[in-house]
Amino acid sequence: MALVYRPMMQLSGILFSLLGWVLSCLTTYLPQWKNLNLELNELEIWTMGLWQACVVQEEGGMQCKDFDSFLALPPELRISRILMVFSNGLGLLGILLSGFGLDCLKIAERQQEQKKRLLLFGGMLFWTSGITAIVPVSWVAHSTVQEFWDENIPDVVPRWDFGEALFVGWLAGFCLLLGGSLLNCTICSTEVHLSSVRYAVAEQQDQCQHSETETRP
Repeated sequence: MALVYRPMMQLSGILFSLLGWVLSCLTTYLPQWKNLNLELNELEIWTMGLWQACVVQEEGGMQCKDFDSFLALPPELRISRILMVFSNGLGLLGILLSGFGLDCLKIAERQQEQKKRLLLFGGMLFWTSGITAIVPVSWVAHSTVQEFWDENIPDVVPRWDFGEALFVGWLAGFCLLLGGSLLNCTICSTEVHLSSVRYAVAEQQDQCQHSETETRP
């Protein structure tokens, strides 16, 4: 049971982490962190991301313009850009390290302690990457809620709303945390490896053959 349990958990952990990393990269470059609907022109939807602002028109498609200056961005977008890029880098490093620590990988099969350390370090990187992805998304969502319900802003002024990228970012952080947790849980499980089973069976067969040889007249 443990022989199948560990590889399955490790495979599930690396797949969840890979999915979270892809979603985190997608969140970083999506321009839909904030959406704005204009009551005067309902055919246009303005969106804002970490790198550019776009306007979606029903007839003309989407037109985007990159931000002119990093320092001109609001504080939550500036910090979010840095944190999301950092999260993507940590996730990629976690995938590389934990991949070499999987039991199904035959490289360094006899160096189980080193493979265990790689899995542990990879899982911690996934945790850090997940938290680093959730923090900026939640920060932008919090600031959007505050601006939306700000009584000092006149009612005639359009309000920004949640964009689709925020929900993708939350899902990415959850997948990274789940993947890192599954990888670290396999370290505490019973270690049974195919190579040790083969060696034990071969040794038992040799003993049986030796005993049969001694019992022959």
